[in-house]
Amino acid sequence: MPVDALDARILRLFAAEPRVGVLEASRRLGVARGTVQARLDRLQRDGVVRGWGPDIDTTAIGYPVTAFATLQIEQGSGHTTVAEALARIPEVLEVHTITGAEDLWCRIVARSNADLQRVIDQVVTVQGIQRASTVIALAEQIPHRVLPLVEAATKN
Repeated sequence: MPVDALDARILRLFAAEPRVGVLEASRRLGVARGTVQARLDRLQRDGVVRGWGPDIDTTAIGYPVTAFATLQIEQGSGHTTVAEALARIPEVLEVHTITGAEDLWCRIVARSNADLQRVIDQVVTVQGIQRASTVIALAEQIPHRVLPLVEAATKN
């Protein structure tokens, strides 16, 4: 089920203040507590809300280097098997199957450029990976976001 304008308001509030609480959210939004709770339950059940954990800044925990790697994998080795192995490397934050000349895209963090080399060395030793191409992010221009998309989805 798509999100509506009230869902978007609830999501915006909880994204800005994740510890606000249902009672306070209902007061601020001008809707019944049960409505807010039911909406949150549905959004979570439908997979719209994937978690309630803190949004962690990797720089603040000692990983100021962000890099993006595209990986070419051996035919027949399987994306899932390679992704499972990459998931065991803590500095690999995301892995996506992609189209184009390469097969996988990864977001990686490291403590320094030298540490990034260590992480890349770990990545390329994963069985099934043939080649990696890595670029280092210089600055974050737009952080990961979905609220503008939620807002746009309610207008269609």
